[in-house]
Amino acid sequence: MIPFSGNPLNRASEKRPDSDWVAAKRRDPSSLILPLWRLQPFLLGSEKSRGPLEAGFLMPGLAEQLAADDAPWVLLGLEGERALFALDISAAKDPANEGALAGLGHFRDMRAAAMLLPDKDTAILGQAKALIDWHQRNGFCPRCGSRTALADAGYKRVCSNCNAEHFPRTDPVVIMLATFGDSCLVGRGKQFPPGMFSALAGFIEPGETIEEAVRRELFEEAGVRTGAVHYYATQPWPFPSSLMIGCFAEATGPEINVDGNELAEAFWLERTKARALIGGERVDGLWVPPSIAIAHHLIKAWANKD
Repeated sequence: MIPFSGNPLNRASEKRPDSDWVAAKRRDPSSLILPLWRLQPFLLGSEKSRGPLEAGFLMPGLAEQLAADDAPWVLLGLEGERALFALDISAAKDPANEGALAGLGHFRDMRAAAMLLPDKDTAILGQAKALIDWHQRNGFCPRCGSRTALADAGYKRVCSNCNAEHFPRTDPVVIMLATFGDSCLVGRGKQFPPGMFSALAGFIEPGETIEEAVRRELFEEAGVRTGAVHYYATQPWPFPSSLMIGCFAEATGPEINVDGNELAEAFWLERTKARALIGGERVDGLWVPPSIAIAHHLIKAWANKD
């Protein structure tokens, strides 16, 4: 399973407008609350632990003590009849070491946590991180500039002045592995550490299909022209909130012309070397993204194809 996918919760979207039902669930002692501090999820156990980790869902009443009065919160969904919520406690100074949570666990960056959590927890925590991040970014109305207020259990914000309704956004991104013969195209973005190469990616523009975005991005960044595009899989990516649409693209020729803006380098990676890199080896000082990224799974699926 691709990390951040496979969320097992019933999102209970039909219940969100029922403020009485939601309020009752927030008070229900069987409900669980996940605190996030500066967008880092709470995890049970020692910060020195290298895994496996457990998501820090708590009974109602603990995390709320550390949250600001207007702190964003979200109904993540139902696990049977039990409700799961996320709560922003960024107002707290040092919640892992002071107050109600001291000694219970720690806060960890979402990328690092995802490497050590069960798949279902990774998907749920990714949902929580993306939604709390959206609330932090949308405290004011983009239409008139007035304050917005949380509504529908965290899935809407309403302007206090013009009554405009704002909803969480997901940005579609194509991530594609171009292939030519027995090689695949990998590139190193300027922001990547030395030696790290990945599949190419870019945002889909308005009025553009997935296939058109794949072909455009490959040509703009690497000068590679492609024909047929094949869908592989998608991945929710909560940094801050994208949907990565994984594809393969068949190149029409081996020519590469790196743009120098998005990419620092690009080259055709042979299948045998790709298999070694996916297996964790370092070949010629190269490495590929870890398994939490869909790029890893694109390269792996192609490399292991007979």
